[in-house]
This record gives sequence, structure tokens and C-alpha cells, in this order.
Amino acid sequence: MSRWGKREDMIVHEAEPYNAEPPPRALADRALTPVDTFYSRNHGPIPRLDPRAWRLSVDGEVERELALSLSDLRSGFEHRTLTATLQCAGNRRAGLIEVGDIPGEAPWGSGAISTAEWTGVRLADVLGAAGLGPRAAHVAFAAPDVAAEADPPQPYGGSIPVAKALAGEVLLAWGMNGAPLPAVHGGPVRVVVPGHIGARSVKWVHRVTAQERPSDNYFQATVYRLLTADADPSATGPGDGLSLGPVAVNADILRPGDGEVLPAGATEISGYAFAGERGVARVDVSLDLGDSWVQADLDERADPWAWRLWRVTLDLPVGPAVITARAWDTAAACQPESARHLWNPKGYVNNSWARIHVIGRD
Repeated sequence: MSRWGKREDMIVHEAEPYNAEPPPRALADRALTPVDTFYSRNHGPIPRLDPRAWRLSVDGEVERELALSLSDLRSGFEHRTLTATLQCAGNRRAGLIEVGDIPGEAPWGSGAISTAEWTGVRLADVLGAAGLGPRAAHVAFAAPDVAAEADPPQPYGGSIPVAKALAGEVLLAWGMNGAPLPAVHGGPVRVVVPGHIGARSVKWVHRVTAQERPSDNYFQATVYRLLTADADPSATGPGDGLSLGPVAVNADILRPGDGEVLPAGATEISGYAFAGERGVARVDVSLDLGDSWVQADLDERADPWAWRLWRVTLDLPVGPAVITARAWDTAAACQPESARHLWNPKGYVNNSWARIHVIGRD
């Protein structure tokens, strides 16, 4: 077991702050991702907080300011457990880097996405106890981890619209896969915002603020925004580009691996599909660059906020082959064909068709 209790074969993009993803095969055929396999995205050093000393402040546009201990959360509100997938906004960035260089950004593969069972209380219930004021339009979260990359350096933060904050699926979670939430994943308490980019699920949360406008934190106002392809990230500032929130339909191939040499003939291909606030309706797989498609079998979702695993068996020919997969959501939106049309200078939201190259042998 490596640092932070992660498996030894994690792909570590950065040791400090710790940023790592599992190899794709480690995610295959697992509706829930084990904690030692779950990806980790951080902007600053991981804090070690004493659960007994932790406090949550609830303030801003509220009728009653609150100061809650972990014991207060556990005893004062109904517990909720749900299964939800978290996906980094930079998931599959490596595919965009193949199109054009993206300096300063980690080359995340297809493993910056994972699914866990989260236990905690509804954010809506806590906000209800505080009493939202009429001017509250956004709910901001603050954490203690200071990010040196921020300008100026500052603790991590972000916000979500009040309508999402009041939806029953958003949690203040202290449990992950039936165990206390580990420090590397935001323990003792984190926010879990199902269906939105992972950046909004703020870890180590210690303050919740109801306010009129979105958070002015660097990671809400400047980072995690989709810029135009010709933009210079060093010259952009707060409010530039499109703020990222709900995730787009996405899918990738987990097995076989890219570059594998396999026996020709019947070959099982499997992967994941995720559509966030919409459901996954279909996954298609092709062996002829998309000239024809075979519909994959979809596993049942453990929860409306979880990914769907898929699999299909196709007849792999002898020689080089490209396996392509694409997903459709319940609004009939399909993944775009080419990463070239999605390239942006921060490398966000690559949801182009998944492709791997394999070789079939006699």
C-alpha cells in the first residue's frame, strides 16, 4: 500500500499535492470503487483534521447562523446514504493533449472518475435549520487546504446554485463505502454534489455560506471554467469562459487496455458511462471506426447518481484494430466524435468518443 492508503499501481501525476488515478483496468466490473482505488485530486497539501475539533459554520444570507460539530450533524439530522460518481473536470485530458499541448495541467487518463457509497446528511436539511434568506441564490463552501497555485494563494472553495444545494442528493458526508471518510478524500466531512464536476464537492469543508452571487474563490471564479480554444489562460481572469457545473455524457473503455495484443475472435470489451444529472440511455461499440455499431449491455445503476458499467463481446479480427465506444444520455445527446473539436487550453470536458488500439493475433 502506498502513501495515503492507495494501491501501489496508482498513476501519480503529482506527489505534492497528491494527484493520482487508478489504471483503467482497476475500475472495470466494479459498481463501487474501493477507497484504495478511488482517484484523488488536490490543489494543496492534504490537511489532517481532528474529527472531535472539527466545526462547520453556516452563515451569510440565513436567519440563524450555526456552528455544528460532527456529533451535532450525526444527532441533529436524518442520515442519508447514496451511491454517486465523482468525475474530475480534467478526466480524459490526455486525449486533448494528443491534439495540442496543455502546459501546466496533469495528463489525466480515463481514471479520474470513481464511484462510492456516501453517508452523511442532506445539505438542504442543514440549510433548512439555518433558514435561507430571500436573497440567497448560491451556496458557497470553504475548506482549509491552501493552494499555492491560486492567485493570490488561498484556501480552496467553490459554490453551487441554491436550487442544487436544496436538492436532496447533495450531502455533507462523513462516510465512504461504509467507513469513516479518510483524510485523502476530505475527512472528517466533505460536500458531495452528485452530477456536477468533482471540483464542486469540496473536501474538508468547514464553512457553508448562503449568498447572492457565486463564490469569488479562485477555483470558482477563474479556474474550472471552459475557455475558448484561442484564449491565453495566463491572461484570463475572474468570470472569463463558461463556469463548469453539471457534467456532460461521457464513456470510456476500461478493458482491454490500449496497446494490448489479444487472441483474435470473441473478445469482451467493457467500460463505464456517466451522464450526471441525466441518465445513460445507450452505449455503442464499433470495430470499424464507427461505420457500424453494436449496442452494449448496460448494468443496472445502484443509484440515479451513479455511473453505468457496460460490456459487449465482439469478434476481434487478426491484426491492428481500433475499438471505439460512445454513450447517449436520456435526452438523446451523444458524445462528440473528435477531441480535436473539443480542445481547450485548460483541457476540460473531453467527452469525445473513446478509442483504444489493440492487435488481434492468430
